[in-house]
Amino acid sequence: MFKMEILANATNIGSSERELVLELAQGLRERVLPSLGSHAGRAAEGLGAGGDVTFAVDAEAEEFLAEFVASRAPRMAFYSEDRGLVAEPDDTHVLVVDPIDGTRPAMAGLESACVAVALAPLDDGEPTMADLQVGCVVEIKSGDWYFAVRGEGVRSTRSVALSRGVDLRRMFWSYGFRGRPARAVVEVLGDLIDGSSVGGGTFELGSQAFSMTRVITGQLDAVIEVGSRIIDDVPGMRAEFERIGGGEVLNNSPYDLAAPWLCLREAGGVISDGWGEPLDDHHLLGSGHKFQMSSISAANAQLHDQLVRAIDAGVARLRSLQG
Repeated sequence: MFKMEILANATNIGSSERELVLELAQGLRERVLPSLGSHAGRAAEGLGAGGDVTFAVDAEAEEFLAEFVASRAPRMAFYSEDRGLVAEPDDTHVLVVDPIDGTRPAMAGLESACVAVALAPLDDGEPTMADLQVGCVVEIKSGDWYFAVRGEGVRSTRSVALSRGVDLRRMFWSYGFRGRPARAVVEVLGDLIDGSSVGGGTFELGSQAFSMTRVITGQLDAVIEVGSRIIDDVPGMRAEFERIGGGEVLNNSPYDLAAPWLCLREAGGVISDGWGEPLDDHHLLGSGHKFQMSSISAANAQLHDQLVRAIDAGVARLRSLQG
């Protein structure tokens, strides 16, 4: 049914491109699913292009990705967490892929692990978020999926039910924590955490794609990850991030955000960078702090505006303490 819906609604984006994104996302899920919760998948195998540890389960997924593109998409490049950009001169499109967004939850057998696949034309070789045409997120454990085509909305196995909540004290939300200096992040988010501790709920789910698609379903009101903004706005913080990350900065990269960003935007959510500005101009093909993106995702514009103000205040508070 899912494939038939995608092909039947093909307009500006070719049905073959839609089908390819779907097949890749579901194929990656099928490859990884048997390893979910396996201790064997926890073996470390070095660092990926994005700077994070590559585990055995990551390597297995990346191997499938390379094989799939070689056999099914000979004129497509791909950009992934572990391999970076793999491209040929005549490639016309690029697949931006996080084969396992939430590797640690996957190794623990938890629900918050997803496959995230997005597609953009290469054109001048420097595509941005605004160039994304297709995005697909598939939950590894449940098999639930979210599929968006630019300008056509989002289709999902679950109901699209964005929250109308605007009260920060009753907000259910998640934030990115792993690989970031905890004291600095908590200082920026502290008022939001404390404010929602009675009437709302805070979660660190380990997967940006899983968290952002929870906003689509109405399970969460918002998702905040502002590590990159903290580095840019607070002197001395990059060294702290590198200390925690073993010499690397481990904030969200394009492969983390591309697919869920398009899905949530097409569902009607509001997503910006950590300053409240659009993410459209951010480049897709690169790693490290220069390419990483802070983000504030919310179910509606009124809530988003309040969150931006709260983050402004939190960053100012951290800067004053560092000063």
